[in-house]
Amino acid sequence: MKTTHQDHSKTDRLITNVTAWIAGALGLALLGWGGYTAWELWHYEATNDAQIEEYINPVTSKVTGYIQDVYYTDDQAVKEGDTLAVIDDRECRIQLAEARAALANANAQLQVLASNTTTSVKNALVSQSQIGAARAKLWKQQQDFERYQKLLETESVTRQQFENVKTALDVAKADLQALENSYQASLAKTDDIKAQRAVALAEIQRRQAVVDRIKLELSYTVITAPYDGKLGRKTIQKGQLVQAGQTLAFLVDAQEGKWVIANYKETQIKHMHIGQTVQIQTDAFPGGNLPRQYRVAVGGYGFAVFAAAAGQRHG
Repeated sequence: MKTTHQDHSKTDRLITNVTAWIAGALGLALLGWGGYTAWELWHYEATNDAQIEEYINPVTSKVTGYIQDVYYTDDQAVKEGDTLAVIDDRECRIQLAEARAALANANAQLQVLASNTTTSVKNALVSQSQIGAARAKLWKQQQDFERYQKLLETESVTRQQFENVKTALDVAKADLQALENSYQASLAKTDDIKAQRAVALAEIQRRQAVVDRIKLELSYTVITAPYDGKLGRKTIQKGQLVQAGQTLAFLVDAQEGKWVIANYKETQIKHMHIGQTVQIQTDAFPGGNLPRQYRVAVGGYGFAVFAAAAGQRHG
């Protein structure tokens, strides 16, 4: 019986020692956890009210037409400039041919006006040279008229001869007046042609603008990725009619990256400042931080956390 009692005593002491060691270890663990938690709470602020955001922009059609080809699939990564879809451009090409023909016609009209200007200037020069001869003729007829008028007073010439000279003078005056009128008309026509040339030039500019606009619309029939990113679900098919402004796909902007919008209590932001390094944990990386560091920036409604170069961790 004594041996059995001693065995029980040893067993009780062993259990007591093991229990004491376990309790001590648990106490030390709780003390360490409490100290670490207190240190974390003293140096860092945490929140679970946060979400990751990024730019997701729609890719829209700028022209109306039928989809000719689609070159992307669901969730496809694309580079800036990659062709996503092509719209049937035959109607645009017909319109472009018509606009180019109208532009060529406007240029031809300008050439006609230039030719008319040259002709009018030449006619004015001819009239101007004829005016000089007509004035000389008029001066001679005026001299003859005055001489015959004196001879008529002395009855050295007949009334008929005097009337013939007077008629010749009237004809010379009329010829000079006609030539001067013709010269003025040529000058006026030249001015009119210059005004028409200004109108023709404006028409050419308008026709050129139409050509440029149609060429721009033609370029819109090829829809490309505006930047590097990843597309969402494909929502268009070959042969589908799309309208100008219609959304064809959604593109996640890979160039701008991602950021986190985190909401803190007013009592938590006392020691926060712009540029401060933070650590982020998400469900996508359980048990660890995101594989890069981020820095704090102040947004319009709170704090935003943006991707930044790796730096020292501080609170």
